[in-house]
Amino acid sequence: MTTIHIGSRKSKLAMWQTNTVAAMLEESGLKTQISSMETKGDKVLDVSIAKIGSKGVFTEELEDQLGSGVTDIAVHSAKDMQSILPDGFGLIAFTEREKANDVLLSTNSNINIHDTSKAIRIGTSSVRRIALLKHFYPHVETVEMRGNLQTRIQKMKDGACDALMLAYAGVKRMNYEEMIVEIFPEQEFVPPVGQGCIAIEAATSLIEEKYRKIRECLNNPDSESCLLAERAYLRAMEGGCSIPAFGLAQLDGDELRIRGGLASLDGKTVLMETERGPREQAEMIGERLGQTILEAGGRKILAEIKRIQG
Repeated sequence: MTTIHIGSRKSKLAMWQTNTVAAMLEESGLKTQISSMETKGDKVLDVSIAKIGSKGVFTEELEDQLGSGVTDIAVHSAKDMQSILPDGFGLIAFTEREKANDVLLSTNSNINIHDTSKAIRIGTSSVRRIALLKHFYPHVETVEMRGNLQTRIQKMKDGACDALMLAYAGVKRMNYEEMIVEIFPEQEFVPPVGQGCIAIEAATSLIEEKYRKIRECLNNPDSESCLLAERAYLRAMEGGCSIPAFGLAQLDGDELRIRGGLASLDGKTVLMETERGPREQAEMIGERLGQTILEAGGRKILAEIKRIQG
């Protein structure tokens, strides 16, 4: 029986995703073996991801295993994947997507982000969330917050903030849905590229038989079309975790629609556009959106972000 060796981060959420993928592979008749580790992004918690200074902060160590042949595939949150992967690696499958919305989590059910008369401190380390909160909810104070979901929730309970801004998918997968006090509309508070989807990475040297079996078992064609468009958009923006870019593609039959944009770090400027076309042109549609945003003022915003971040 073919054994698929799987690499994963050690966090509870990462292991939930990896165990889910392993179960799908096992159900299709494949044997699996999981190897877990901590990545740079898991270890360095005292600074924001944008300031760590390297691409692939959650992926480099896993890619080392893939490249050496220790593992066949690595399981990632698609939103953690840089827009351009290192030579010799590729994303070979995308699972069915969970709801992509951002949510507000709190132990205080009376928290109301729309009440501008009350101060509220929201924990997040995402440059996108901070910029969009400044734009849509300027009365909110943001508090730098890193660590896995359980660590952040404990920090909130200890008084570091009043609420946390998180991805709905992770909250649901870790069974914290009862703590949700706000679900942000995805067409206004557009999520980051890939949010809610699990991505499967492999080295290009992976043997053909394993590649074919893994794709047949794990890949969701609708997710793939949407993620190809979103990632093409992010590539056009030359972006990753350090810029407040966002993009969400959705399908209506055979038509693909992607809404995305870019915010300035201070939230004063938010560029947002929509492109659409046939799903078989997913990457072309994403690239077109990127060019539209760049020409609408995105280049100026990106230059300012690079100047500020050094």
